[in-house]
Amino acid sequence: MQWLIQIQRFMNQTTKQFDFLATLPIRLYLAAVFWVAGTNKIVGFKGVVEWFGNTEWGLGLPFPELMASLAIAAEVGGSVLLLLGLATRWASIPLIITMLVATFSVHLKNGWQAIHDPMSPWPSANIDGAMERLEAAKSLLQQYGHYDWLTEQGQFVISNSGIEWAVTYLVMLLALVILGGGRIFSIDYWIAKHFQKN
Repeated sequence: MQWLIQIQRFMNQTTKQFDFLATLPIRLYLAAVFWVAGTNKIVGFKGVVEWFGNTEWGLGLPFPELMASLAIAAEVGGSVLLLLGLATRWASIPLIITMLVATFSVHLKNGWQAIHDPMSPWPSANIDGAMERLEAAKSLLQQYGHYDWLTEQGQFVISNSGIEWAVTYLVMLLALVILGGGRIFSIDYWIAKHFQKN
């Protein structure tokens, strides 16, 4: 039993030295995701504000211009900070809030799946209708379009816009709140190292 404890201690010490192998890819992945989301909101700011505020076909959020501006600041600012590994834990918090708002105000009504998949353990309630429409679209394209060319780079799918991606990003952000920016490849690490010397 003692040898298992020794192996576990060794693993704990070793993995701590290489935590950047987990945190760096998470940071880079999320930086790209939130940069695109934020800059798309900047480009389409007027439409985003209308969607945020409209109670009939939008989210019906109060103060839509402020909310859109906060989402942009969190996503664009957060993506830059995550990329640099600067204030990683702090930058993750507004992004977590953004993902919670997205989860509960936009995606939850669509269930779990981001893309309709009948093989999923949690298919959406309207999976049958979605698959029927997908097959109809494929049939039309096979008959009247260049289906081989259209599907050469991938198959057609029907988006469900469920909570799957928002929750995935949320879990990754929670990991960054706990782990921080990681060693070596984050400014946070070098700032902490500087202050530990002094």
